Amino acid sequence: MTQAVVVTGTDTGIGKTVFAAGLTAALGAHYWKAVQAGLEPEGDAQTVATLAALSAERIVPEAYRLTTPASPHLAARIDGVEIDLARLALPDIAGPLVVEGAGGVLVPLSETVLYADMFARWRMPVILCARTGLGTINHSLLSIEALRARDVPLLGIVFIGDAHEENERIVPVLGRVASLGRLPMLDPLTPDTLGAAMQDCIDMAAIRAAL
Repeated sequence: MTQAVVVTGTDTGIGKTVFAAGLTAALGAHYWKAVQAGLEPEGDAQTVATLAALSAERIVPEAYRLTTPASPHLAARIDGVEIDLARLALPDIAGPLVVEGAGGVLVPLSETVLYADMFARWRMPVILCARTGLGTINHSLLSIEALRARDVPLLGIVFIGDAHEENERIVPVLGRVASLGRLPMLDPLTPDTLGAAMQDCIDMAAIRAAL
């Protein structure tokens, strides 16, 4: 059985792919982006391969590669493609697998299915990535409620960005969810700096224990 951990976010553009890259490298895992919507300048798999220094064999091909940077349901419509949920079954991988969602937890894959619905089908532990700054309390708690409403196993929340002590404290308290740490903004962002930050700032022991 595939040992997968799912990385999702409260929104788009929050650093979820960077975290997924760091997690893939730290676990010695394979990486899979089920649906890639938007191919310019590169897809998330290419970003992860670079930041995690992955060989091509550890990148599982996407089920769908859509050209438009939009919600998958819209990108598929523009490309004249219908997303078949059967193709989104978790790939059979020996060892750990990091699966990355798209945007937030309620991003639609079709007219009737949201990413959170797929997470419920997969039944694998989910890590929620959230910003540290203004607005994160509302976005994070709404995302947590959406996952819990579907009985998605929520492993914990990871904050990404500059330190914000109160936001990082109150969201796990109100959401009744474990904090797995905070990944800071890295400059330069390289495989080495990302790897060091994952070991220093993220509770990798808790993540490994869930696999």
